[in-house]
Amino acid sequence: MDFKYEHLTSPITIGKTTFKNRMFVPAMGTAYAETKGPFGEFSKEGIEYITERARGGFGAMIIGVLFPDYEIDPCAPSQHPMLHKAEFMASAMDAIDQAGAFDMKLIQQLSPGCGRNYPGLFSCSENEVFGFPEMTSPALTHDQVKRKIEMTVEAAGLMKACGFAGVELNGHWGYLLDQFALALTNHRTDEYGGSLENRLRFAREIIEGIKQTCGSDFLVSMRMGLKSYAKGLNRSSFTGEDEAGRTLEEGLKIAQYMEQFGCDMLNVDVGIYDCFYYAAPPQYVPYGFVVPMAEKAKELLNIPVICGAKMNDPDLAEKAIADGKIDAVVLGRASLADPYFAKKVEMGKPEDIRPCIGCQVGCLWRPLVGGHTSCAVNPELFKETDYAPTKTLEPKTVAVVGGGIGGMEVARVASKRGHKVTIYEKSGELGGMNIPASAHDFKVELGALREWYKREMVKLGVNVEYNCEMDAEKLRALKPDVAVIAVGSAPVMPSSIPGIDSAKCCSCVEALNGKAEIGDTVVVVGGGLTGCEVAIDYAKSGKKVTLVEAADRVLAASNMVPITYSMMVNDMLEYYKVNVVCGRKIEAVNDDGVVISPTAGGESEVLPCDNVVMSIGLKPVPTFTNELRGSGIMVYEVGDCRAVGNHYTVIHNAYQVAKSI
Repeated sequence: MDFKYEHLTSPITIGKTTFKNRMFVPAMGTAYAETKGPFGEFSKEGIEYITERARGGFGAMIIGVLFPDYEIDPCAPSQHPMLHKAEFMASAMDAIDQAGAFDMKLIQQLSPGCGRNYPGLFSCSENEVFGFPEMTSPALTHDQVKRKIEMTVEAAGLMKACGFAGVELNGHWGYLLDQFALALTNHRTDEYGGSLENRLRFAREIIEGIKQTCGSDFLVSMRMGLKSYAKGLNRSSFTGEDEAGRTLEEGLKIAQYMEQFGCDMLNVDVGIYDCFYYAAPPQYVPYGFVVPMAEKAKELLNIPVICGAKMNDPDLAEKAIADGKIDAVVLGRASLADPYFAKKVEMGKPEDIRPCIGCQVGCLWRPLVGGHTSCAVNPELFKETDYAPTKTLEPKTVAVVGGGIGGMEVARVASKRGHKVTIYEKSGELGGMNIPASAHDFKVELGALREWYKREMVKLGVNVEYNCEMDAEKLRALKPDVAVIAVGSAPVMPSSIPGIDSAKCCSCVEALNGKAEIGDTVVVVGGGLTGCEVAIDYAKSGKKVTLVEAADRVLAASNMVPITYSMMVNDMLEYYKVNVVCGRKIEAVNDDGVVISPTAGGESEVLPCDNVVMSIGLKPVPTFTNELRGSGIMVYEVGDCRAVGNHYTVIHNAYQVAKSI
């Protein structure tokens, strides 16, 4: 039988460099912070992170992002690699050698600057700062533009001296290089502004400078967005219409120019910060949505075109390459979730790949709020050597009460450590709250995670007892060495609200599990992420939906929600015509509908509806942990029954507990 992934695993020559396969790890700025030492060099953790993905079979890794500017708007100038070349070179050569032992080649991404994407930094012209429209980014002078070019070329020379296969220029997402190219942001009147050719002069002089300095053998890639999806500064375009940034037609012209300037490869995506949800797509964006646009670029170019943006389905990636639409795939978040993605594809075992769930909690949200880059499903990220579970010297019998994601993660890690594990699940199916959470058609990633865990239980020999509701007495009788209580959470349904127990009212969990008949007119109470998603899903199906939120806006706790989600959810609520009513609380449910009143006080009103769906949060399910005290059984609580959280908190908590057993 023919091997299923022959194109994805075949070599590819880009410029004059050959890569062993077509699965690349892209530059991820969030990851770079974790790879940096005190002098801008690669840290021990960073080198381990790179080496683990080399060991995992990837053909290339694009390291990102390095800002060559150490004069105009430098990031941490005292720690700048260009001012500590010896330290950087030593660490880079170590990383290159360790990756090379597994035949993975490294490319360093360079970015001339962030520009208006962050406050206080120079842009090509004066522009509104993303997220802070009341602030203005100053314009670079002509001399500063020239100096930016010089420093970027200088950095490329250093990368060649280190032994990198090449460099990639960060020309996407509305970063400085992209700001020069966009008419939306470039208002210059010198030779770097005006016509498209002039707006691309900044990129051209950098590319030509690198080629002159580093030679034709040194690979130069350009990462660029083919389309902006922006209606204007700080204004996104959900449908892609009313494009004020870069149209696809212009993006294709720019792609041709990049080849003319000397680029050896085009790494394409879409979006800028102003429409961030297409640049860093959340769960709502379909797999492979950039491929049709990338295909148009490939039809025009003679250099390889690669792309990512949710290409972590091996079958999708294989077909896109086999059909000649793209030449290789970049697998960013997928490589964080499973560093052995490529090796599992090469072995013909894609079902073993631990799926990225697209939640963006660890890889995007945590770094933005000052935390370390991490991954919801991979607690070992950036701790590949020191944190991985080890075999126990004292195997134990472990009883896990509850077969949700937390319970299965405990079972997985504990089994790998050598313990004998049994899961006691009260229903007839594993998954717990993941089942309703993955009910939407845009939540396929969550469902894929549940199925992966179920396969892991079989592979690891975890015994599962279904339809078994456990209590303290039954558990004592079993006499396990360890009991892990993972009974999860339940929806909040306040009994103080009159009529909440009526047939027309249900919880969001009941609705998502298909246990409630929902009519044509629906009121969803609760404007958190779940409530918004439920409202959007009903509106998409043609129902008339009103969303009621007590706070003054939906996603009021948006500091807990990745920015891509909050941006896209708000745009979808508007697009699908969900009637959003904020500053109102529910008073009662009656035959006419739901009674609401202003949270600040005032007259109540009735919203007529067929059904009311309550989505005002979850609460821990009561446990019997205290009843086991003194039984001789070591007892732990994990997941939502301990503290209601999300997939990230549940998996990381369960992992830590299982490691300690």
